[in-house]
Amino acid sequence: MPTDTQDANGTTLAQRYADVKARIAAAAHRVGRRAEDVMLVVVSKSGTVDQIRELMQLGQVDFAENRVQQLVQRAAQVDEWRMRRIELSGHAPLVRWHMIGSLQRNKVKKAIECTRLVHSVDSLRLAEEIQSAASRRETPIEVLVEVNVAGESSKAGVAPGAAKHLVAQIETMVNVRARGLMCMAPLEGGLDAARAAFERCRELYDDVRQSGAGGARFDILSMGMSGDFEAAVECGSNLVRVGGAVIGPPQVFEDPADA
Repeated sequence: MPTDTQDANGTTLAQRYADVKARIAAAAHRVGRRAEDVMLVVVSKSGTVDQIRELMQLGQVDFAENRVQQLVQRAAQVDEWRMRRIELSGHAPLVRWHMIGSLQRNKVKKAIECTRLVHSVDSLRLAEEIQSAASRRETPIEVLVEVNVAGESSKAGVAPGAAKHLVAQIETMVNVRARGLMCMAPLEGGLDAARAAFERCRELYDDVRQSGAGGARFDILSMGMSGDFEAAVECGSNLVRVGGAVIGPPQVFEDPADA
């Protein structure tokens, strides 16, 4: 059964989820885009497994974690719940997992076991590690190249000028497929700075697509989080990563040792 918990403002998970979807749709319509062309990925890192299950029953398919240990644990817990649902009723909601945090090379093997899309490939060495770890898979691991468009030393990501080259290098790999670019807004400067970063990343994305470096399946531009996803959609994002605006206040303790 759903666990429709209210936050401090009295809104339920279902209400917050519906509100975020409506805001995405409105932002898309403002710039002449279709709401269904923007994928919502719920960042579940600060929520509970019960909240994930409730969102799945509301129709949400894509979820993201930024730590490998929690990603693997939650994927296993959700899979167990899905198997019970299938045994009881013959069907269960779909789920796809995204890895959005910095991925250490020694954790690649565990991460790709349950990940639909890795958003944070920021070096050739990491891409090569994924290529090696995925050598026995039947299908390639799909990844996004993370770009540090704001040039902040605190952020991961390749320099904008190196993005196309890294995409081209990944395209030579058998077990890794570059699906697009990902960026994060600057920590300072508000929405104006965020829009400038998003517009720069959109330009890079268009440049890579026009060059053919990413191939025909290079079609994902991952930009926007809880505080700026509407601006990201208006700037061309077709995948937004929203956590707190859906999940609400943190529900679980995050152990820094898991990073």
